[in-house]
Amino acid sequence: MEQQQSSYKEKERIDLREPRRFKVTIFNDDFTTMEFVVNILTNIFYKSPTEAEALMLKVHQSQSAVVGVYSYDIARSKVQKATRMARNEGFPLRLTFTPEEE
Repeated sequence: MEQQQSSYKEKERIDLREPRRFKVTIFNDDFTTMEFVVNILTNIFYKSPTEAEALMLKVHQSQSAVVGVYSYDIARSKVQKATRMARNEGFPLRLTFTPEEE
C-alpha cells in the first residue's frame, strides 16, 4: 500500500533581528598621552589620522567620546586590546562598551 505525501508544508516562523550593537567609549585621564590615544584610535579602531586627532581632542575637552559602534564580540575585543596596550605602556586609559539604545 502506498503512502500519500501531503502537499502542505509546515512553515516555521523565524523572527530575525539585527544583532545588538555596542558603543565603545574612551575616557579622558591626566596621564595617558595624546599621542598614545591617537595611536590607539588609528591602529585599533582604524580611524584616519585626522579623525583620530579630532576624537582625541573631543575626549580631552568633553572627558569622553564614543569611538565606534560594533557587535558585542568586536566591541569587547577592541576594548580589551586597547586596555592591554595602555597597561603595557603604563597608562590608565579607560574604555567601556555599552549597549546602544534601541
